[in-house]
Amino acid sequence: MEDQEMQLKVRRVSDKFTESMYVLANEPSVALYRLQEHVRRSLPELVQHKTDMQSWEEQSQGAIYTVEYACSAVRSMANSSVYFKNIDSLLRQAISMKEQISTSQGRRLHDSTPSTSPHLAASHTSAKSS
Repeated sequence: MEDQEMQLKVRRVSDKFTESMYVLANEPSVALYRLQEHVRRSLPELVQHKTDMQSWEEQSQGAIYTVEYACSAVRSMANSSVYFKNIDSLLRQAISMKEQISTSQGRRLHDSTPSTSPHLAASHTSAKSS
């Protein structure tokens, strides 16, 4: 009997010891320690990812600004086609008027040249005297 009692006592002590170890292994402070170790190991990598993302965001913002500025310039150019057509029309009118002025000045010079020429003037006066 004593042997069975001893085995029972050993079993109880063993169960209590196992239960105590289980409680200690799963105690909140141990869990917090493990969590702290995990954070300590992974934090530098997370910080590096964050700085990389911030850098990429800055580069992206710069690229977005450049694209928006270029789109705005293209829209402005497209909207200014009306003005360029108007300028083209005005230039064509100016060229046409210049040609008309040149043509009329050429006629005036051609018309006024015979009366001012001494040779023609002499023949013109001799024709009048006869």
